[in-house]
Amino acid sequence: MPTTPPDGLLFGIYPGSVTGDDAGGLAAGPPDDPAAVSAALDLLQGRPGRPFLVRAYTAFDDTTRTGSPHPTATPADATRYAARGRRLDLVAQYRSAAGDVDGYCEFLRDLVEQYGDATATLQVTEEPNITSNPTLDGYYPAVTEAIVRGVAAAKARARELGHTHLKVGFNTTPLFGPAASFVTGLTTRGGPDFLRDLDYVGLDFFPDVFRPIDAAELAPSVAGLLRHHRASVLAPAGLGHLPLHITEHGWPTGPGRSPDRQAQVVGTAVRAVAHHAAELRLSGYTHFALRDADSAQPGLFHRFGLTTDDYTPKPAFDVLRGLVEELSAAGYPK
Repeated sequence: MPTTPPDGLLFGIYPGSVTGDDAGGLAAGPPDDPAAVSAALDLLQGRPGRPFLVRAYTAFDDTTRTGSPHPTATPADATRYAARGRRLDLVAQYRSAAGDVDGYCEFLRDLVEQYGDATATLQVTEEPNITSNPTLDGYYPAVTEAIVRGVAAAKARARELGHTHLKVGFNTTPLFGPAASFVTGLTTRGGPDFLRDLDYVGLDFFPDVFRPIDAAELAPSVAGLLRHHRASVLAPAGLGHLPLHITEHGWPTGPGRSPDRQAQVVGTAVRAVAHHAAELRLSGYTHFALRDADSAQPGLFHRFGLTTDDYTPKPAFDVLRGLVEELSAAGYPK
């Protein structure tokens, strides 16, 4: 019978306000309030020193100058939130229309130098299997080369600097049918060195957001999707041994989407992840997002937050807070 692993789950959250939409744009609203963000992170983390990830995004494009500091795009100045034992889950997006993989590798080396001390996980690219949306990395040429070479570059620099705590990985969305070969294509291209350098694989998934699922079927659907990803995507690619981290999951409120239902979805999904963590080597869960981009807007992508845009908690905030208290890992992965 699947059970929560004895070492628990590594929890985290994206605390910024800006979100990408499905049309290549951005949903935004009132600016972040750093003091309110820090207070909310403290509440979710619970006790100081408990492992907890702060997800932050930065991006390389054809205007990026390497060899200099790179600010996080969202949330701004993310390292300020890496306090009380929290660490960054840093996403390094690849958005080079020119296919500048050499430049991207230099960018990753810069990030390891700049953020390595404060970072637990460095994600090379974001949703590289999605080719239709310019806010996501699969839209850009040579993205598979960027992943393979980027993982090697980041891991090599981490070794040089003695950052043995820094885990390097990549993520996708759920992959079905012919798309399931995306990860096998990466490992075929990268060979044994790529397999050696990878520390984890991430998965962004949003059950019941874009395709309705009956409440009674949500937990089995989550388990089935995760089991499929392990058996039909990772294992054939030679990555069946690696930890799988839920890198984005959420459920927006809004017209026809009640805050109480959001709380139910969060509780059900997280408990399903925890219940099958040992069976499926699920290492952690990162929520998207802490706050709404703009609570005055009815759009799907404006209201993913566990709080409104003025940081008033929705019921799901306390649900996740309780789950962190109950199910959290005692330490960061070794």
